[in-house]
Amino acid sequence: MVRTKSFCWGSSALLFLCLVGFFSTPAKAALKTYRFDVQVKNVSRLCHSKPIVTVNGMFPGPTVYAREGDTLLVNVTNHAQYNMSIHWHGLKQYRNGWADGPAYITQCPIKTGHSYTYNITITGQRGTLWWHAHIFWLRATVYGAIVILPKQGTGFPFLQPYKEANIVLGEWWNNDVEEVVKQGNKLGLPPNMSDAHTINGKPGPLFPCSEKHTYALEVEQGKTYLLRIINAALNDELFFAIAGHNLTVVEIDAVYTKPFTSQAILIAPGQTTNVLVQANQVPGRYFMAARPFMDAPVSIDNKTATGILQYKGIPNTVQPVLPQLPALNNTAFALSFNAKLRSLNTAQFPASVPLKVDRHLFYTIGLGINQCTTCHNGTQLTASLNNITFVMPQIGLLQAHYFNTKGVFTTDFPDRPPTPFNYTGAPLTANLGTKLGTRLSKLAFNSTVELVLQDTNLLTVESHPFHLHGYNFFVVGTGVGNFDPKKDPAKYNLVDPPERNTIGVPTGGWVALRFRADNPGVWFMHCHLELHTSWGLKTAFVVENGKDSDHSVLPPPTDLPPC
Repeated sequence: MVRTKSFCWGSSALLFLCLVGFFSTPAKAALKTYRFDVQVKNVSRLCHSKPIVTVNGMFPGPTVYAREGDTLLVNVTNHAQYNMSIHWHGLKQYRNGWADGPAYITQCPIKTGHSYTYNITITGQRGTLWWHAHIFWLRATVYGAIVILPKQGTGFPFLQPYKEANIVLGEWWNNDVEEVVKQGNKLGLPPNMSDAHTINGKPGPLFPCSEKHTYALEVEQGKTYLLRIINAALNDELFFAIAGHNLTVVEIDAVYTKPFTSQAILIAPGQTTNVLVQANQVPGRYFMAARPFMDAPVSIDNKTATGILQYKGIPNTVQPVLPQLPALNNTAFALSFNAKLRSLNTAQFPASVPLKVDRHLFYTIGLGINQCTTCHNGTQLTASLNNITFVMPQIGLLQAHYFNTKGVFTTDFPDRPPTPFNYTGAPLTANLGTKLGTRLSKLAFNSTVELVLQDTNLLTVESHPFHLHGYNFFVVGTGVGNFDPKKDPAKYNLVDPPERNTIGVPTGGWVALRFRADNPGVWFMHCHLELHTSWGLKTAFVVENGKDSDHSVLPPPTDLPPC
């Protein structure tokens, strides 16, 4: 096994050398080691300076590069005042939930002054994923890209780009995010929304004090570029476009797709989208822009973050052109864009959709109001699946499962809601009064699962991007209104549905997902809007071991953080 030290961050020259290293290493799998120092650093944006939690002093953090088949060893040392855990979003972590990262699900957090090494083998995956903090709201600043290159000698199933770039979309708060959240919790209301969106940590020139805080990508006339786009925002689905340039979608969530061209893309928190861009316009400066999509009556930060696509040789004095982004509430564009996504489904990259289903699950997504003695109003907004608001345990659920520790969780999460109702009818102000509990659903090893996620009009309808850890799933169906178990399955796409790890449940609608439960362990599933996750919109699956040791959870590592 080749051991290579990989510290691929810093200047573009360093990045180029790193990439050259990857393309020139032997074909066998390599061991890539990274050091992540979690530290607080003062950062200025929007005329405000504040201390933020970073990895290696960078915002966003370093990009992790690897090849399909490689093993990653990422040593995380926590120098910050907060407990920390890092999630490797979209990496399947076969039998190895210990390296997945969500705090109190697969590990206890890394305490201040302590370290933990995430040991990750990348199997059967290539493309763009990302990593982020998975505790409190710390992923506001603790995040970065994961770029998995194909195996040596294997190219992309699309036009080889001249160069590539990461476009990581995020949010910025002028105030301390954890304090903003605490203030909201005291009131029992949503915390203040972000003050800006960002592209690679920079808001762009439409914001004050942002001349130096603008991301620019230089391109050459006639060349094709691969953009690896990641939505690392906490609470907003985003539109993204580049003035005058079409985007050809070729991959979502590290799965190749049938290419299609669009003037803009929609990307939910947690999702990744790779697009090809041809520098085929009159040489100039063109804004790339991101702003939210929200078609529900909810307040959001409706400001546009911008970066600049700049043709080589064009001076900075040339004024950039803004793209036409879809309107804030353009539901038609959102539904149409998602409907175009299809798996490649070739002999090399098949779409292995489960055709027979062993277990049918139907989960309703609800918002509600619960009593709260510590809140100013005596009540607080809450969220639930099947009317259950998830309560985080005090020790890792995977540890409790592995060591058979009693009293930490139960496996009686209901397969369907306790009280059926007209889920998306007139606004339902009647409060169902959610039940609190650490209740999980148990799945037999290698069983096939169909999960329908249904939005409801409890308080209000809203779009919810759901992420399932440890798995990809196939999005076999989606629709607006109530799911009809008699009629809707007849319309499923069981041939080439999109395969991903994070899916947006449409506002007042539903999605149907299928996956095979072949990865034993405890796997988190939650809304990737941090606001809703913190309100309890989450659960987990306990996937049982198979019959032999090769299909059982690996033993925990010796440096697993204690609780």
